[in-house]
Amino acid sequence: MRTDRLVAILLLLQQRERVTAGEVARELEVSERTARRDLDALAMAGVPVYSTQGRGGGWRLVGGARTDLSGLTATEARALFLVAGPASAATPAVKAALRKLVHALPEPFRVQAEAAASAMVVDPQRWGSSRVERRDPRFLDELQDAVIRGVQVRLGYVDRQGTETERTVHPLGIVAKGPTWYLVSNTDSGRRTFRIDRVSSVEPTDDPVRRPEDFDLAESWREIADEVDGKRTPLEIQAVCAPDGIGLLRMVLDHRLDVGGSTTDGRIEVVIRGPNEYALAGELAGLVEWLEVTGPPGVRDHLASIGTALISRYR
Repeated sequence: MRTDRLVAILLLLQQRERVTAGEVARELEVSERTARRDLDALAMAGVPVYSTQGRGGGWRLVGGARTDLSGLTATEARALFLVAGPASAATPAVKAALRKLVHALPEPFRVQAEAAASAMVVDPQRWGSSRVERRDPRFLDELQDAVIRGVQVRLGYVDRQGTETERTVHPLGIVAKGPTWYLVSNTDSGRRTFRIDRVSSVEPTDDPVRRPEDFDLAESWREIADEVDGKRTPLEIQAVCAPDGIGLLRMVLDHRLDVGGSTTDGRIEVVIRGPNEYALAGELAGLVEWLEVTGPPGVRDHLASIGTALISRYR
């Protein structure tokens, strides 16, 4: 992402008296040729940066290393440091450079810039088999701004039954789970998670968010996701699998598969989660070449019935 690199270079120039193309290349893990091209692009864009040749040469900001970044606003600073957060698609080198350089920002911008870097989490694992492309919902920017500024919002929300309600919430963070965006909030009823594509209105207030002490968005989301997974797939079955079938099981079952140790006959113990016995039996019927279900008995009974029906139809 070239824009990310250019901003990271600006922050490097502000923090240091002078940088060379080689130093920029090492910091951002790009080639020196790419670093020189980016530095030239900054100069051509009107950024007050110039180069000097010879011993002790390099690139500098006009006016010295503490020059302000061409009127960077608080909003721009927040947007910049979203690049450094876990939701960003920027390279690890760019993220690391921005996190290291947060102290180079003017003091009034620093708190919200740091808040932006931890405002979002990306969980790439989808719920179900949907392959819908992720799209930004209508009120994503407003809620992201509320999280970063730490202010409560009056939230209009439509639940899955189509009932619309309004409540005041304390936004704590935003999560992208597969194609769906969620808002993690505190409410009068405790912690709640809202699908952002069901939000019908957002009205920020001037009241500060009451944030739980030592709150960590990534850890909180793991707890939420585990709880939802437990409700979606409450049944666990035990089975043993031939070693050459484990890869196929991982592909078919993904996060619903837990792989254990080897048995005395060389097969591998596994635990598989699903919604109910009948659904799991149907899902696993095509894997009997590699898989033997050991329990519970109800799943084995369903598999036997499926086998009998297949023989009857296709004999």
